[in-house]
Amino acid sequence: MLRVAVVGGGLGGLAAANALAARGIEVSVYEQAPALGEVGAGVQLAPNGARQLRRWGLWDAVVRAGAHLGAGSRYHRQDGTPVAPVVTADSSGWGALFGMHRADLVDILAANLPDGTVRTGHRCTGIEQDDDGARLTFAGGPTAEADVVVAADGIHSTLQHHVVPPSEPVFSGSIAYRGLVPHAQVPDWPTDRFLLWMGEGKHVLVFPVRGGEMVNYVGFVPTGEQQRESWSAQGDPDALRAAFAGWDPAVERLLAQVTSCFWWGLYDREPLPRWTAGRLTLLGDAAHPMLPHLGQGVNQAIEDAATLAVLLDGTDPATAPAALRAYERLRRERTSAVQAGARANGLRYDSGYDDLAVRDAELAATAELRRWIYDHDALVPAQAAAAELRH
Repeated sequence: MLRVAVVGGGLGGLAAANALAARGIEVSVYEQAPALGEVGAGVQLAPNGARQLRRWGLWDAVVRAGAHLGAGSRYHRQDGTPVAPVVTADSSGWGALFGMHRADLVDILAANLPDGTVRTGHRCTGIEQDDDGARLTFAGGPTAEADVVVAADGIHSTLQHHVVPPSEPVFSGSIAYRGLVPHAQVPDWPTDRFLLWMGEGKHVLVFPVRGGEMVNYVGFVPTGEQQRESWSAQGDPDALRAAFAGWDPAVERLLAQVTSCFWWGLYDREPLPRWTAGRLTLLGDAAHPMLPHLGQGVNQAIEDAATLAVLLDGTDPATAPAALRAYERLRRERTSAVQAGARANGLRYDSGYDDLAVRDAELAATAELRRWIYDHDALVPAQAAAAELRH
């Protein structure tokens, strides 16, 4: 049986493990932290990602833990003037867009794996590989053998430089304040939609999580200094409120309830020239970190996972490297397009327009881009590519 080692126990790594395990492939996940977990924040699960989780038997868990985002989702100018609806369904009308607490999604993915799949306290320090297999080393001395290694260890991937020369992340010029407010503190806040307000140089995004029990907010503001990429740096609620003072009263009422928040610098990376070297391949943010302005980071990692599992299914240690090359060929073009789309959307949200009607029309036109993203079923091209590999 093929043995796959996944380095990184975040959402991308756990998605990869689920996709592989669902096809009977032996998989182990190595996570450097002493326990799985995510600092509290929201993430959007879109139809293209939800489609795969449904196949892995996780649909009911997603519906229980998430908040469905549907009709009423809308872009606004900073004063509250409606701009355009936000597309929340694919072209068939399947509205599988959910606000999820990241920790809940981690729990759902981890709970679906066989006991012993995830091994915490394993910080990967290197890899060696040859025609017979790959060998991972970890801090403190442990090692692991595998036929395939999947680097799902994030934008600062330890293993990425074994595939391509070091590539520095690109700072967007913005930081994001993020956090959660109990719905009980803003009882009139809608629990069924995604709402976004835009002003020059900044915007604020709000959507519910946990079935509407919590309201997730993210305030994007410009900064003149490059900031470290961190999910857990403490933010200043007063600075957050000051950034959006005078905006739509609904925004001010929500931010008035913030008692603590986190902030992080927003980074992506230019598309990498390749993802795979021999038995090692990249997945998720290790391959294609993207700005959050299309809500696709997690969903593209899920697509990666589904594609990789289809292509590795039925391979052996000798043929697995060819499957990894096919995975890269299938995924690089699409993820590069989504990366570029996320950058462009952020500029629409934040750039000064002499005529806001031009910006508003551009946002309305992004409905086509969202449908292209949401309509994609990663299984279809992966199955076609797998059939070619077998012949």
